[in-house]
Amino acid sequence: MTEKKTLSPIEGDALKQILEAALLAAGQALTHAQMSSLFTEDEQPSNKTISQALEQLQLDCKNRGVELIEVASGYRLQVKQSLHGWVSRLWTERPQRYSRALLETMSLIAYRQPITRGEIEAVRGVAVSTNIIRTLQEREWIRVVGHRDVPGKPALFGTTRQFLDYFNLKNLDDLPTLAEIRDMENLEPELNLEPEHEDKPLPANPDDELDEELDDEHDEEAGDDLDEGDFADEDEDDGLDEDLDIDDESDDNEEENQNIDDLEQVNQDKPTEKP
Repeated sequence: MTEKKTLSPIEGDALKQILEAALLAAGQALTHAQMSSLFTEDEQPSNKTISQALEQLQLDCKNRGVELIEVASGYRLQVKQSLHGWVSRLWTERPQRYSRALLETMSLIAYRQPITRGEIEAVRGVAVSTNIIRTLQEREWIRVVGHRDVPGKPALFGTTRQFLDYFNLKNLDDLPTLAEIRDMENLEPELNLEPEHEDKPLPANPDDELDEELDDEHDEEAGDDLDEGDFADEDEDDGLDEDLDIDDESDDNEEENQNIDDLEQVNQDKPTEKP
């Protein structure tokens, strides 16, 4: 009988090449569990061996155009940031541009999560556009993590793994501290901020905003009534002028008829001459 050949765990350069190929083919971050699933039970390396191979792969990438980084979802192979300007020319579409309002809203959620929309508005001093919240949710950068236990039960927003992956962060502790963040005026040329309509300032009292809207509507209605009244007065004046013209014409006709009657009477009183 032939003995069954036992496979030894894969390690060394062979393991490193397999992991590199898998990361390139995946096009996204892979966890330790996903990388371990590439091997059969007999050839499966330990988690420690995989970690060592990944560390060696990171060192090998130092003099290459790609880099291996660890993000929230696992390990990912990507183009180095310093080469992005050249590689991006492969795509004709313009890169995504983000407005200042969107970045400020995203920053508040990242640093103060969980946070409600009203709390964001209180910090920024302006109303948060529904389109901004919708855009962040569609990009899967934020999600509803709960509701504040206050009247109205406002939603609490927090960041997602996709947000961390996009900004090359392993966890929230990797966010720069507030002391490290430069002034937004200095960041604007680098971020290529998109011009946006001015935000609507929040009223000091919500009832004041409602009163202003009602006053505007009342003024508009009053203006409409005034215009209609002006037209009515003009029509009435025109009608009066027409009546005066008709009366004058009637007086003239009566005077002319009286003159004709007088002539006829004179002709009747005049004696008839004999031939």
